[in-house]
Amino acid sequence: MTQNKMGSKPIHRLMWQMGLPMIVSMVLQSVYNIVDTAFVINMGEDGIAGNLALTYAFPIQLLIIAVGVGTGIGINALLSKSLGEGDGQTVNRVTGNSIFLAVCIYAVFLVFGLFGSRRFISIQASGDEKVIEMGTQYLSICTCASFGAIGYTIFERFLQATGKTLYSTIAQISGALTNIVLDYVFIFPCGLGVAGAAWATVIGQVVSLAVAMTFHYAANKEIGSGLRYLAPDAGIIGGIYRVGLTAAIMQGLLSVMMFGVNLILGTAEQADLLQGAFGVYYKIMQFALFAAFGISNTIITVLSFNYGLKDKARMKDCIKYGLMISITVSLEITALFEAFASPLSRLFGLSSGESGEELIRTVTLAVRIGSAGYVFMGISVAVQGVFQAFRFAVKPLVISLLRLAILVFPIVYAFTLSPQPDSLIWWAFPITELVTAAISLAMLRATYKKVVAPLPDKQMPDKQS
Repeated sequence: MTQNKMGSKPIHRLMWQMGLPMIVSMVLQSVYNIVDTAFVINMGEDGIAGNLALTYAFPIQLLIIAVGVGTGIGINALLSKSLGEGDGQTVNRVTGNSIFLAVCIYAVFLVFGLFGSRRFISIQASGDEKVIEMGTQYLSICTCASFGAIGYTIFERFLQATGKTLYSTIAQISGALTNIVLDYVFIFPCGLGVAGAAWATVIGQVVSLAVAMTFHYAANKEIGSGLRYLAPDAGIIGGIYRVGLTAAIMQGLLSVMMFGVNLILGTAEQADLLQGAFGVYYKIMQFALFAAFGISNTIITVLSFNYGLKDKARMKDCIKYGLMISITVSLEITALFEAFASPLSRLFGLSSGESGEELIRTVTLAVRIGSAGYVFMGISVAVQGVFQAFRFAVKPLVISLLRLAILVFPIVYAFTLSPQPDSLIWWAFPITELVTAAISLAMLRATYKKVVAPLPDKQMPDKQS
């Protein structure tokens, strides 16, 4: 196993080499929803209603990602650890059970798509039949054909666990490009509206899955395959969800947060404007959030592997460089969004008239204020990755609860009661991220002293870089 680059290559180079493809891959996941929104909102007179429909559907799309990514994180942690320990039999059983879980997850969302979509949209849409119809149509398609999104997150983890992050990025790019092209074709020349956006999304996801599966079966020689490994194994599934369940809940809190904030904003003056702006802002913000997830996934993969080896020096370097990379990338994204907040926001109101101009103004303000908290968000998400690599369940969940519920809901609600909620509510997000980051770093310090510091210093032969 010392020949595996995760156990031998200098950590600072390894983190960047593996991290950049993971960052790109995760950021591209946000492209699906951003591109859908940009095309839908520029449909003309139906654009504003279409944006609200997508905003109301978005929590379930986040939940699909949450369950898939959360399960994938559990797979990644167990798979990387087993690879580090040289336990090939467990590696193969983890892979087979992961595919079994993907099928089960898809079945749940298929049932929801068939029977629950309209009810979910209606709760948020306050009787607006046009928005309800659009939202139901969009959400039904995205859930009933969600096997591409769910399957891709699983096969992506197989590639990441063996260090082949470039392949997962190629798969993600293939799907994202497909989505962009089909969004335009389906919405404008074909005139399919929000249904066209939904079909473009799910077809792009299926393309990503197909490419990832091809790479996995062609290049992942470290992992065996066979029908016998698909048989459900309670021990393996339990091992995946020892970390994965908490990770799925953590990711699912993104859905809860958006749903909850939508309901709170629905009680404020100019509710439609605030909800529409929040929907656009949150999708733009996903660039930073998903970049942080990419770094966190890198930390999980590399740290889990070296935790399996009990290599104290490499574990310490992984934590250090993981935080440094997270801060660096977050600051770069903040600078980018501060500089281009206005032109970026204008992509979401080119053909919506006076109401579009008001939306652009509000989204621009939201992006400029909200991006001030990205560096703190990056720190918290990186610390969550460390805890997940060590297979802690409660600690990363506490961080998510702080970021996505305990702090943000009361702050947003308080600002909706102010004389200028359209200006003040956006400050709720950087305030929440700052407080959470401070608590996260305190938790990391205590955990390091308990988990890493007691390990014996390992005498390693000099490695050429």
